[in-house]
Amino acid sequence: MFRYLFALVAVLVFIGINTYAYRRFLRRIDLLQPFLRVLKWGMITIVLLEILFFVTLRFNTLTSEVFLAIASLIGISFMLFCTALVYDLFHLPLNRVSFDASRRLMLKTVFDITMLILAASYMLKGFINGFKLPAINEVDVFIKGLKKPLTIVQISDVHIGKVLGKEYLQSIVKTINTLNADIVVITGDLVDMDIKMMGDALYPLNDIHSKYGVYFVPGNHEYFHGVESILKHLEGLHVKVLGNRHEQVGGINLAGVYDLMGIRMDSPLQPDVKAALENHDSTLPTVLLAHQPKQVKSLRGDEPIDLILSGHTHGGQIFPFGLLVLLDQPYLHGLYSHNKRTQIYVSSGAGFWEPPVRVWAPSEVVKLNLNPKNV
Repeated sequence: MFRYLFALVAVLVFIGINTYAYRRFLRRIDLLQPFLRVLKWGMITIVLLEILFFVTLRFNTLTSEVFLAIASLIGISFMLFCTALVYDLFHLPLNRVSFDASRRLMLKTVFDITMLILAASYMLKGFINGFKLPAINEVDVFIKGLKKPLTIVQISDVHIGKVLGKEYLQSIVKTINTLNADIVVITGDLVDMDIKMMGDALYPLNDIHSKYGVYFVPGNHEYFHGVESILKHLEGLHVKVLGNRHEQVGGINLAGVYDLMGIRMDSPLQPDVKAALENHDSTLPTVLLAHQPKQVKSLRGDEPIDLILSGHTHGGQIFPFGLLVLLDQPYLHGLYSHNKRTQIYVSSGAGFWEPPVRVWAPSEVVKLNLNPKNV
């Protein structure tokens, strides 16, 4: 039911934003007037393809090439919509200034050309960034009670599936292996396809080098594609699943919870922080893996958690979409102090979901240098 509702809302949203982009931006550009008929039918075609995309998303009927092409159109639609908003915003003061007809025409022409260039640059930069391999982001975290430094390498939201496959994951694993990690953690949304269709796409996980192993918690997308079978497959690749449990490793309690999507889908795999921390060693710091940052809303505030590692947000992926993400999630990207004891790091992710676009939200492999905090 959730996925049907998501598809319906997405269809309505993209009908709206494409209509707005055409009427409030493209149709008002004088240079494009000779091509309005073509543009109009082009936008209608885009809307129809996007409807096809969201309607068939559950059934996995589109080929990889068609999936990527329509996903790219979704990114273009959103960026055109944002450009149209800016175009409207700047038109308001210009319309209130008194100019003679020739000067107004000149200013409008300059403004229209500028906006077309900005729109093209916005899109081009977004697609270039989208296909870039994730950069290494090194972050220092100071934790009270930690007896010796510990290095945790985190990846999140890789979304191996229709578009990103084995070669992409191999490149990420090569990056991880340059970082001499004590622990590697994967904080959800690694898999974005039924595991029966994955083939050997996840096999590179076997090649990850770390002192204490690789740990995983599922994200919302694992629930869309059969979370139980995905977890079983990962365990066969020497990935330890922390489903509402913890292990004492490297001088910390490393805990993990299932994703909040488990509650929404009424899955037996629902997050339970209390169960994850049961019988933990109170003399050691605790690091909790939880895919969605808003898992913190379920905390009372007195839990013995020193650091939470999350993902899910993609850092907004396409600016300014992050502003909408913040309506649902309390944190977007980076290291935050949630309360006096608990810090949270939210990864922007190592891949992308649907449109292969990133604007002001670069993908990353995170190297967290945990250091003792001197009191």
